[in-house]
Amino acid sequence: MSNTNDVNISGMGRRTSRTAPDAITDVEYSFPAFSNGKVLLNKRTGRLPAMGWNSWNAFGSKNNEELTKAMADAFIELGLAELGYKYIVLDDGCYRSERVDGLLANDTVKFPSGFKALSDYIHSKGLKFGMYNDIGTNLCAGAAVGTCGYEDIDARTYIDWGVDFLKVDNCYYLWDNATFSDEKNAKYTYAPNIRSITVKGNGLNITLNAVRDGILLGQGAIKNDSDYVSNIGTFDGTHGGVSPVGELWSELQFTVKAPAAGKYAITVNFASGEEVGVGRWLQLAVGSVDNEKRYFDNLLPLTENTSTFTDSEEIIVDLNEGDNIIRLMNHRRQENTLNSYAALLDGLNKAKPDHDVVLSICEWGKTQPHHWGYKVGDSWRILNDITFSVGSDGDPGSCSWSSNYTNSITSQYNKAVIMDEFAGLDRGWNDPDMMVIGMNGITTTMSKTHMTMWCMMNSPLMLGLDLRRVKKGDELWQIIANKELIALNQDALGIQAKRIYCSIANDNPDTSYVTNNNRVDILAKPLANGDIALSFINLSDNRDDNEYSVDIERILSYIGHKMAYCDKFKNASGYSLRNLWTGEQTVNTTGVISVKGIEAYDNLTFRVSPI
Repeated sequence: MSNTNDVNISGMGRRTSRTAPDAITDVEYSFPAFSNGKVLLNKRTGRLPAMGWNSWNAFGSKNNEELTKAMADAFIELGLAELGYKYIVLDDGCYRSERVDGLLANDTVKFPSGFKALSDYIHSKGLKFGMYNDIGTNLCAGAAVGTCGYEDIDARTYIDWGVDFLKVDNCYYLWDNATFSDEKNAKYTYAPNIRSITVKGNGLNITLNAVRDGILLGQGAIKNDSDYVSNIGTFDGTHGGVSPVGELWSELQFTVKAPAAGKYAITVNFASGEEVGVGRWLQLAVGSVDNEKRYFDNLLPLTENTSTFTDSEEIIVDLNEGDNIIRLMNHRRQENTLNSYAALLDGLNKAKPDHDVVLSICEWGKTQPHHWGYKVGDSWRILNDITFSVGSDGDPGSCSWSSNYTNSITSQYNKAVIMDEFAGLDRGWNDPDMMVIGMNGITTTMSKTHMTMWCMMNSPLMLGLDLRRVKKGDELWQIIANKELIALNQDALGIQAKRIYCSIANDNPDTSYVTNNNRVDILAKPLANGDIALSFINLSDNRDDNEYSVDIERILSYIGHKMAYCDKFKNASGYSLRNLWTGEQTVNTTGVISVKGIEAYDNLTFRVSPI
């Protein structure tokens, strides 16, 4: 049966526009506010990483009601629910291809009983129910049911269906050149090429050239030999080549000395385009990032080509007597995306003020969500999908340990491992995508290290395999049901591990973006009872027979300030080490913890307790 009539559409939140990006009128949604640590819309904090199962890696768009119920049953039969796995999440391919009377509706072949009935079934097992959508017009698989312009209605629908978890994608987003959106949408995410600005007023009439007189802030913008600046905007973080650490945006800044306080007219000499690097959206502000006032935030006209320069209309600004900072920029790639996810959270709040829905931001790290995602989301994807070779009923799909793109375990790990400072109980969690344990191409050793990585990094533990292939006590079960590893991920202190040693980047191991997997990493994670977790990881495809050592002083220099009982740990007479994969217990009295001989793709992970 259809369940479109079960929805009460009163008490709605706001909707985003499908015709133009919304105006950013609240400074808390603007770029300068990203670093203030304040959440929006009463977003709940204090959540530990979500644990559950998502349908995509196992079944792709071929998931159905019967399979979903079987996964919920398996949670109970395998004892996964007792270990903390609780969310059963439907990914893409579950809705009808279009809305029904403006509302989301179930695919009647795949989900004949409707989503409310399926939600009730999952809840009857003591589990929680999750669903999927997109902030654009369509879902990634094509269904024209994206939340854009329907956030309030969809939020009410999800509340009425009893949804506890929402994964929200970014494939058809109108205000960015997302995966399946029009490439010309890049016009919204980059500023035009800028050659100069002219400032007039109170006897002042001065033209400043972008190359000679301008200063580039951040990184990415380019001063071209032909007298103009291009590439003003925010890096696309979807791919593996961009470090997540550092300034991932660019601005063009001028200093103007005004003879008196008052009104001034600024004209921008620009050439616009609708392509990566050259757009049409310009923001102009007076003042530094910490104390700015924006005077222009909109599209400029499209010029004949990207090297045909023309003058903008006058932009009237207020300047103080003396030096004034004028900044030309485009932070809309991030601001628009934050605004869209915020609209959905606002709708959930309006539909049910005390809701407990987890909002999983899935825009693949495109807009560097580790800087702003904490304001509205509980986790944020850091890269594109971990695998593009998903399974179907009877086929487990495949993944790889490494790749030159994003679709591998180590591509995700290499980025997430240096993003620890962006995560926490007061913010949310870096999400390197669903786990690929049990897929073709992933060995038992790889799976164990994959589980270790995700647990140490406080990543959401979302299983992605067909659980009918798992038997209680078998190899797969022993990996996904390792209580002591899960305890690291769900530790009440809620601190992501920090990389304190990297065999090929030891000067700044915690922030250096390293993609060469011929290495050993050492991760340290503080725990609520005063212990630490220490993991030695061999990322290479060869056994490493070198000895790797780390002393207590080094550990404390990186994570001591985050530990629960640092002095007790520091002054201990010795340390008890428990290998979390073998259960072996040893005692260390030297304060130097060493390992020698790590198999390819393997890890040695210990819980270290002060004696």
